[in-house]
Amino acid sequence: MQPTAHRVTVKIAGNEIEFETGRIARQAHGAVLARNGDNVVLATVVAAAAPKPGQDFFPLTVEYREKFAAAGRIPGGISRREGRITDHEVLVSRLIDRTIRSLFPEEYRNEVQVQVQVFSAEATSDLESLAILAACAALHVSHVPAKGPAGGLRIQRVYGQWLAFAGQAQREHADLEFSVGVGPDGLVMLEGEAKEVGEADAVAAISQAPEWIQRCHRAFDELRQLAGRAKAEVPPAPVLPELPAATREALRTALTITGKAERRAAVAAAEAAWLLALAPETSPPAKVAFQNAVWTETRELALAQGRRLDGRGTTEIRPIWSEVGLLPRAHGSALFTRGETQAIVTCTLGSPDDAQRLTNLADDGDSERFLLHYNFPPYSVGEIRALRGPGRREIGHGSLARRGLAAVLPSMAAFPFTIRIESEITESNGSSSMATVCGGTMAMLHAGAPLMRPVAGIAMGLISDGSRHAVLSDILGDEDHLGDMDFKVVGSDRGITAIQLDNKLGGLPDTVLAQAFEQARQGRQHILGEMAKTIREPAKPSRFVPRAMSLAIMPDAVGALIGARGANIKSITESTGARVSVDDHGQVLIYATDQDSASRARTLVQRSAGILRVGRCYRGTVTGVKDFGAFVKINAVNEGLVPIEELDRAPVRHPGDIAREGEEMIVAVIGADDRGRLRLSRRQALGVDEAQIEF
Repeated sequence: MQPTAHRVTVKIAGNEIEFETGRIARQAHGAVLARNGDNVVLATVVAAAAPKPGQDFFPLTVEYREKFAAAGRIPGGISRREGRITDHEVLVSRLIDRTIRSLFPEEYRNEVQVQVQVFSAEATSDLESLAILAACAALHVSHVPAKGPAGGLRIQRVYGQWLAFAGQAQREHADLEFSVGVGPDGLVMLEGEAKEVGEADAVAAISQAPEWIQRCHRAFDELRQLAGRAKAEVPPAPVLPELPAATREALRTALTITGKAERRAAVAAAEAAWLLALAPETSPPAKVAFQNAVWTETRELALAQGRRLDGRGTTEIRPIWSEVGLLPRAHGSALFTRGETQAIVTCTLGSPDDAQRLTNLADDGDSERFLLHYNFPPYSVGEIRALRGPGRREIGHGSLARRGLAAVLPSMAAFPFTIRIESEITESNGSSSMATVCGGTMAMLHAGAPLMRPVAGIAMGLISDGSRHAVLSDILGDEDHLGDMDFKVVGSDRGITAIQLDNKLGGLPDTVLAQAFEQARQGRQHILGEMAKTIREPAKPSRFVPRAMSLAIMPDAVGALIGARGANIKSITESTGARVSVDDHGQVLIYATDQDSASRARTLVQRSAGILRVGRCYRGTVTGVKDFGAFVKINAVNEGLVPIEELDRAPVRHPGDIAREGEEMIVAVIGADDRGRLRLSRRQALGVDEAQIEF
């Protein structure tokens, strides 16, 4: 007998979304099938029955995957099946994770796995929003004791109108696009990009999203009443020992040390001294008690005294110093240091062939000309770990930095290069992704990229006890860990280009959010001023920067330029060392390591495409002789007539006396007749030097 399915529907901005549970994936602890048009995703939640012995953290795993069969396609590659998780899937997984993670009780340590799979997709639709909502619904109907309901979706502002579940064509015209996560108490997650919008516009977006998400909250409550399981009991908080007065005083003294390494060493010494005096069986709860005391005392410093771990006030920015040209062979390079956070950033320029081809459901066949890769080696924090490629954190940080910089890139017409930014974090104590933004701006300027405007990034924090609030500018790593908010803002002197927020409080008062935005704006302006002391305008490119030339040919000449099976364009590349690409509209781009190679490639392109200039001499072949003159073919595209009077300086009785079919002839271009046919002259080309002949 077919099982009973429970369904609820929600309407958001003209879109109907259906959530179903009870019919599919019944052995999962929570499962919801979500539909929007032809899009169908399945979200499941499974929790371990008990935590692993001695586990002192909450192991939450979120996996978002797209099935190529969802769009009626077969994956590429040898195996013809989906492989390792893609960067795009990692980014969506992170959005789901950040929406739900703060909902779990502090005492809950059972392993939880959330999976979201796309089974049917309109390739250019908004799968991200559907995935977040489905995951939140599945968690809410499960027995897992998360505080809910929660929800999240991506909103856009297009020509002043707020949209949700917008298609790709609409999103291309958006000046603001935010993914917003909302829990039962308010905003928990925010991430997105914008085209230099003001802080008021960002606040408006944050206000608009909850109106729609709260409709989903009500639907999830209804779905839970129809089919949800009883929530599991939250484990009671453990009884912890009280810190002795001497230990607490030693901790307070340690927290006044401004250096990161020295402070951590002093805190560890205070903990070790106390644990040494305790019985071994009381050590685990004592460690928890000590960490709770670190959390409490650090926060009290900021709330009561306005003092931070490194001695700064709440609005102070750490000292900044920077330089460009650190790496002589790089096309552009910058070293950016802010306090104990440092990044070496390079800018590499390439041709359109170097662009990254996108292969997810929405972007197959498209390419991306701006790449940013963020690396966080273990030595940057004095640690040892295996190097296994970029992790999810690195992919997420790189994506945020890329969004912030992409808004000010020059157009392909103005700067015809593929651009790759690589950031190597060499020291880290907070805000390394924002250091990547600052270093990326400077590296591109050093490479000669004509950015619309420089951009900078700053990470904000918050400490709150409900009645007192301290908004912190340019936070440290410990302030991120022990605080209540991590709020990163990227922008120019005109407005915001990217934003990311994670809130552990579950909600933010409007006044606190407004204060955070204003402090971020002031901090960003200060950082831009410090960067301008090193570089403010595009530099003259070094000799290692490739030369780029662009020219247009007639679309019907594209085939002649490419040649049979690409033979002609390959020949140009091999003979000059330059890279040549052409599109169907006849736009030709030439890239070379030196000006001479680029010029020679341009000459050969022009010849292949039949581009001739009046008054210039060319080498051609006689293809026919008539009583009125001789026909000469210069290249695969152009053939013209040399009239009898233009065959020689002296009078010619018959063209056959001068021209013979199949022989070479040097001719000058003298124009075109009234019907647009090419007119040539041998007479004007007589006696020219070999160097004056174009081909």
